[in-house]
Amino acid sequence: MHAVFALTCLLAFVAGFVFGQAAWTDGHRSAETVARHRHTVTASTVGETTYRAGDQPGSRPVTVAAATWHYPSQRPHTETIPVPAGTRNGDTVRIWVDGNGTVAVAPPSQAEIALNAVGIGTGALAGIVLVGGAFVAVRLRIVDTRSARAWESEWAGVEPLWSGRLRPGQGAGDD
Repeated sequence: MHAVFALTCLLAFVAGFVFGQAAWTDGHRSAETVARHRHTVTASTVGETTYRAGDQPGSRPVTVAAATWHYPSQRPHTETIPVPAGTRNGDTVRIWVDGNGTVAVAPPSQAEIALNAVGIGTGALAGIVLVGGAFVAVRLRIVDTRSARAWESEWAGVEPLWSGRLRPGQGAGDD
């Protein structure tokens, strides 16, 4: 059983590495594709900062301000965008926009790609180890149950002789 679990752990390590490497490669390709369609521009705030609710329930409020920018070429855009706290009217901020000049999220960073790859690799490793461990535990339980039944059967034949007690259906002096 130890060999099976050791083999499972080795398989889990290899699978975790392969899945993590695939996620890393896919993450880089995806980030490159997104980066080709995203651009950074300088926007100028045209209003005071306010707060709006975060994207997720219970998340912190986000500081926002109306801002204007030009992309592509001289095409003007005005929209309320997230800005750093303390931004004043007339300050400039760097934002990411798509090919139409609409505010967009930045391409994933190296840290985000790495964190995703580690998470996927670790998840694969943990999943395989858990399944392998469950298999070994079930197999040990079956072996233990069979062993206990065999022991009880053998003990039923040995115990009366060993203890000196009468067996069922046996009378005194019937040794």
